[in-house]
Amino acid sequence: MPHPIDRLVGSRIRQGRWVRGLTQQQLGEASGCKFQQIQKYETAANRVSASRLWGISRALDMPLNYFFDNEDHAEAAASPALDRESAELLRAMSMLPRAKRQAVLDLAKSMAESEARTLSRNDSPR
Repeated sequence: MPHPIDRLVGSRIRQGRWVRGLTQQQLGEASGCKFQQIQKYETAANRVSASRLWGISRALDMPLNYFFDNEDHAEAAASPALDRESAELLRAMSMLPRAKRQAVLDLAKSMAESEARTLSRNDSPR
C-alpha cells in the first residue's frame, strides 16, 4: 500500500503535467525517463527518488515545494486532486493578461454565488 506522501507527490506530478499541457511521454522525455515510469509515479505504484523529482520539477518549471504541502501530511494526502477541467482552466487562465484573468475570476465567482443562491432557494421549505 503506497504511503500517503507518495500518493500526494504522484497526484501533484499529474496536476503539474496537466497544467503544463504535457503528456506522460513528453514529461518522461523532458525528465529523463520512460512514460511508464511517470505513470507509476502518478499512481504511487513507484516512489520518486529525490533526483528524479528534481528533474520532474525542472521539466514542469515548478519548485520542489509544489509537490508537498505545509499542512499535516495525512490531511494533504486526503485532499481532493485537481481534475482535468480545473487544470485546463488554470492553463488557459495562465495565458491571459492579468486584467483578463481578473475578469474571468470575477465572472466565475459571480456565477458560483448565483448558483449557491439558487440552490439555497430550492432547498428552503415552502
